[in-house]
Amino acid sequence: MKNLKNIFISMLSAFVLMLGSSCTDDNEKFIVSDTDPIVLSDLPITDIELDAVNINNPAVTFNWTEADYGQQVPVSYQVEVASDELFTNSTVLTTVSSGNMVTISVTEMNSASGKVGLPPFAWNKLYVRVTSSVGTENGLAVPSNSISFNVYPYFNYIFNDYYLVGNGTAPGWNNNSNNPALFRDGDNANLYHYTGYFANATADFNEGRFKIIESRGSWQPQWGVKENEGDDIIKATGDMAGNPATQTGDPGRFGVATSGYYAFTFNFSTKKYTMAAFDASGASNFTGIEIQGSSIAATVAMTKSTFDGHIWYLNSVRLKSGNLQFKTNTGSVWAGSTEFSGQATLDGGNIPVVVEDDYEVWFNDLDGRYILIPLNL
Repeated sequence: MKNLKNIFISMLSAFVLMLGSSCTDDNEKFIVSDTDPIVLSDLPITDIELDAVNINNPAVTFNWTEADYGQQVPVSYQVEVASDELFTNSTVLTTVSSGNMVTISVTEMNSASGKVGLPPFAWNKLYVRVTSSVGTENGLAVPSNSISFNVYPYFNYIFNDYYLVGNGTAPGWNNNSNNPALFRDGDNANLYHYTGYFANATADFNEGRFKIIESRGSWQPQWGVKENEGDDIIKATGDMAGNPATQTGDPGRFGVATSGYYAFTFNFSTKKYTMAAFDASGASNFTGIEIQGSSIAATVAMTKSTFDGHIWYLNSVRLKSGNLQFKTNTGSVWAGSTEFSGQATLDGGNIPVVVEDDYEVWFNDLDGRYILIPLNL
């Protein structure tokens, strides 16, 4: 038998009238009951290979029985996928507000597979369940049975990349001139770093300025400070703003009051930035850095920035699955442990390269930060 619970749900008066109530109060209280777990149907297939070309095509359709909470209440169905049967590593695929079926596209399924940690270009088991609940607060949530199937994902690059532009930086106000990439934190994908040289030779109010762009050659989306240009006084910390992310007009500019080395960070979780002077007086001045490892057949020399001698880059290099290290002209070897971006240390092991592609590579020998940006994924 269903276990009756005194769960009181607030409903709009219009909905109450629809049920035939004569009560004039805006809030009507009535008792709903636990539903029996809904039943998620098995799939007619056991293997799903995701097509990287036709990403908007349907990949799979899930069907389940309807929940019964004993009253005409709004029911939501949350479709959850996981890499393990206990759903310890899971993500919500979608939420259905009505009906008992949903079709998932190839790109949605591929993205979810990546979020739960399934590697690309390999067959792995994926688990699915559907949880029913009442109202907007997910009351009386009851999970269904789980089903599983094998999935073959293509690679899904889920990260965002950002670049410097402005007269305080190497490209000036040219948004398509080998603009330096910011270094995404290896542990926090919402946190970005750039420690390096910023120029302000005249100390004019409009000098030493810069913004962040998301795509070279395009001014939108762009990121800067919350204040408008003209009111954007140089500050060590403040609020970020973006067009079109937070507003329709362009944001103000970051900046430095004098030329020198600075550590700049911006955080998309908090929408905050920091800019602090950095002492580079004791830093090594390498004459050459190259990449090596099992991801390339032979070492490849990186290019040193003429604007900042501690920034090194490769505009395009073919890397296959394997590992990567940075080797200086002194013979020291630097590496990290996180794919695509992170912070290398002396004799730090190997940077994993998880998928073959042409990559843009940046390395900062001041703080060891690196970023590998796939060009075709």
